[in-house]
Amino acid sequence: MRRTVSDRRLGHAKVLAGNDSRRIVMPTATPLSRVNDFVVRFANVNGSGSASANEMFARAILRMGIPVAPRNIFPSNIQGLPTWYEVRVTEDGHLGARGGTDLMVAMNPQTFDKDIASIEPGGYLLYDSTKPYPASKFRDDITVIGVPLTAICNREYTDPRQRQLFKNIIYIGVLTALLEMDVKAVETLIAEQYKGKDKLIAPNVKALHIGRDYAVLNLAHPIGLRLRKADKVGNKIFVEGNAAAALGAVYGGATVCAWYPITPSSSLADAFTKWCAKYRVDPTTKKAKYAIVQAEDELASIGMVIGAAWNGARAFTATSGPGISLMQEFIGLAYFAEIPAVIFNVQRAGPSTGMPTRTQQCDLISCAYASHGDTKHVMLFPENPAEAFEMGAEAFDLADRLQTPVFVMLDLEIGMNHHLTRPFQWDDNRTYDRGKVMTYEELEAGKDFGRYLDVDGDGIPYRTYPGTHPTRGSFFTRGTSRDRYAKYTEEGGPYVDNMQRLLRKFETAKDIVPKPLIANAAKPSKYGVIYFGSTAPAMDEAIHMIEARGHGIDRMRLRGFPFHSSVNSFVADHDFVFVVEQNRDAQLRSLIVNECGIDPVRLVPILHFDGTPITARYIAKAIGDHLDQMTMKPAKVTS
Repeated sequence: MRRTVSDRRLGHAKVLAGNDSRRIVMPTATPLSRVNDFVVRFANVNGSGSASANEMFARAILRMGIPVAPRNIFPSNIQGLPTWYEVRVTEDGHLGARGGTDLMVAMNPQTFDKDIASIEPGGYLLYDSTKPYPASKFRDDITVIGVPLTAICNREYTDPRQRQLFKNIIYIGVLTALLEMDVKAVETLIAEQYKGKDKLIAPNVKALHIGRDYAVLNLAHPIGLRLRKADKVGNKIFVEGNAAAALGAVYGGATVCAWYPITPSSSLADAFTKWCAKYRVDPTTKKAKYAIVQAEDELASIGMVIGAAWNGARAFTATSGPGISLMQEFIGLAYFAEIPAVIFNVQRAGPSTGMPTRTQQCDLISCAYASHGDTKHVMLFPENPAEAFEMGAEAFDLADRLQTPVFVMLDLEIGMNHHLTRPFQWDDNRTYDRGKVMTYEELEAGKDFGRYLDVDGDGIPYRTYPGTHPTRGSFFTRGTSRDRYAKYTEEGGPYVDNMQRLLRKFETAKDIVPKPLIANAAKPSKYGVIYFGSTAPAMDEAIHMIEARGHGIDRMRLRGFPFHSSVNSFVADHDFVFVVEQNRDAQLRSLIVNECGIDPVRLVPILHFDGTPITARYIAKAIGDHLDQMTMKPAKVTS
């Protein structure tokens, strides 16, 4: 049976019609009691204006010196469907998804039952109690906190839109009291958000205190989940991966972007537009030194990128899986004609339209071998916005040096969510690596120029920029077969010679792309794990859970494709290696088997592909259960 406890201060509060929120339903399970270590999830309706309020909540905790890891889970329609915003409060700095919810702010009746079911035993539910719910709607093992939010808004506001928007701020005010949150931090953020729109500041601050005052007068506070000021954020920055990658493109020398809107990559092109307006305008003439084209489709966008890159510009496109599908023939042209190009692929769940607003790592095969025929493409795997910035810049050097398309493999989890990450680093003395470009002077001196001639044995020929020399060095770029001097031929010998040279170039790339990072267990281990990209933060936390189960495991985080020779060595040094990835068909595992010639039996797939970010709990349980069986230990459930 549930027990009900009344707050002594309730007698001083105004009673609202139909309101049962003066009673806090206490759980049969022990309520959670944690400081700076819990997960809050907001359940709202898309289009309700809740996202900005929920993000303000996360930012306010950051202002208290406490790291947070927020995630926006939203539908692909404009409005009306359920949306969630999760904020992981983590003083220890675990920035991956943990799994589970400690405090659910349930503002969507459509998902009420599902939201309640996701709360951890001993957790908390905050809901709008204007309309009474039967006791059967609630669980016996959670603390239920009702606040008549709709009734409060109906009393305070007459405009329907104001009632909806201010409800979001009011529940943030309630949380400031329940969690002992610094209300001044929220007030400051309101002032910053509405800077230049001063008439909006006071009403939002008022709504904040309406919620806070109600909680102070009517609710037992604080609850077991509390915030305490800390100093754990340091000099880290809070940024989305797409914005970071776009800034990396600017620093990498990109001057041309051709793209077609597609979720979840559109904000990357938008951010590049913003950065260019700031950094790519001549300070004297005020003329733009960049070109950004929203093409009619993805096929046109990659064609523009290839044309600009052939002419010597550093050019890129931003897209997602469906866009990659449409670009296949042009990507093959860039590979075969050896034209540098950068493609930011912000992956989402597929196939077909798939789940446009859900994350996956499901385009590895389609990008590694994009186009028909025998192709192999370079891919980079950033783990967070800091690496998205660094690899976003590095991709242009690699594309020029290797004269080939380079894919920067982001995903929705990195691209569209804010992450707390180390500051971006850049060496002002760094110069762009344009690779093997023959100059006018070299051509004039009679140096032998064959566009597809390998003179160094690394598979990479020399190129010239169009117009470098009036009579020498020019060439017609074609997608059909040719010899070493770009002369058209369909003879088998020159074709095989060219295709073998492209393989040599791919071998050269193995020592140029970012190398894997290895972290060994405290004691020598017979087992290893390979992972990449947005899986890394959850993996970093999961390793401690696995160790708590008595298992040591070595880690290798891949950062680029083609794979460095250390991948073969890592697998050879272990009896079994787990491969953790976020897709159904174990695409990374397949690439390792195919490219490294490794027996697939030695690679154990750990797969997660429901569209949500992989969690530390999921990884720890999956690997821990396998290791229990391998070592003949009884299976344990990871808490």
